[in-house]
Amino acid sequence: MGNGYVKFGMRLLDDLGGARELVALAQLAERLGFDTLWFPHDKFRLNSWVLNAAVAQTTSRIELFARTNVYTTDPSEIASFIATLDDIAKGRASVTIGLHNLDSITWVGMEGSDVLQRVREATDIVRRLLRGEVVAYQGQIYRWTEKAYLRVKPYRADVPILVCPVGEAFLELSGEIGDGTLPMVTPPASAELIMEPIRRGLRRSGNPARPFDACAFVWMAISEDRDEARDMLADVVAYFGTYLDPRALGVLGLTIDDLRPAYDRIMARDRAGARAALTPQMLRTGIYGTPEECAEQLEVVVAAGFNHISIGGPLGRNPAEAMRLIAERVIPHFRASAERA
Repeated sequence: MGNGYVKFGMRLLDDLGGARELVALAQLAERLGFDTLWFPHDKFRLNSWVLNAAVAQTTSRIELFARTNVYTTDPSEIASFIATLDDIAKGRASVTIGLHNLDSITWVGMEGSDVLQRVREATDIVRRLLRGEVVAYQGQIYRWTEKAYLRVKPYRADVPILVCPVGEAFLELSGEIGDGTLPMVTPPASAELIMEPIRRGLRRSGNPARPFDACAFVWMAISEDRDEARDMLADVVAYFGTYLDPRALGVLGLTIDDLRPAYDRIMARDRAGARAALTPQMLRTGIYGTPEECAEQLEVVVAAGFNHISIGGPLGRNPAEAMRLIAERVIPHFRASAERA
């Protein structure tokens, strides 16, 4: 991790447009040379599985990283879905198991006290199903009979399974059992803090030198107009800031409570009030500015050992133009650094 080629991916939120617009942006991402593509998998939003299936049929190179939620989807369905998607994509799909916050599951009457055991068992089950095993499972969470096996042969038996973590213990688990990890690295200054428990998990796994996809999720607003970029990032920080890892926020001397006034204003649809409630320190949870400024702010993430950057958030006033700026002026900064190394 942290040496050589760094993969860059686009993370397309449905704030950027409807389903057809997102599919078109995904196709553009491939044409621009991005390595990977992500759609968020959140309750009450556009369904990422449908979007991934549409993109799989209209692209040929870009890697698709499918998201799941073990509280709302059984491992049997996760395995069937990723086996189907990987077949359509001809071996370009990976799957992530986990979640970035434990609050949203409470919206539908659930709670996450068993999240680590649930993700551990679900990851094991999905991996074994894809390998063609009969999974008569007797775990703490899942109890299955000998009739639990895939009735179809997957395109690949070794589809990568990444763990989506939040919090120190969860980060460590992702290093232990995942083929990769995808934490929110917000703020970027927390990158080393986030990476440290992942490394502990890798060491505990018994195979720390295995191929491992260390993917950092970042927020970015990019524009030739720095003030415009700031305002766009502010809207994302106001809405999502209270869901961030308290330990990561602590790197900036912030707490969740510091961000609540902005969240209250954005929930009241007072965008101007939300922006006004955010200090410059709070905006350091994401990345914003000109392409050159954004590249500089990303350096700390790569230096911490992340070999894959997933860029999401507001992107820019015109998402397609923002993607072009990233492809033409941010990514080459890291390609040149890799060549010099």
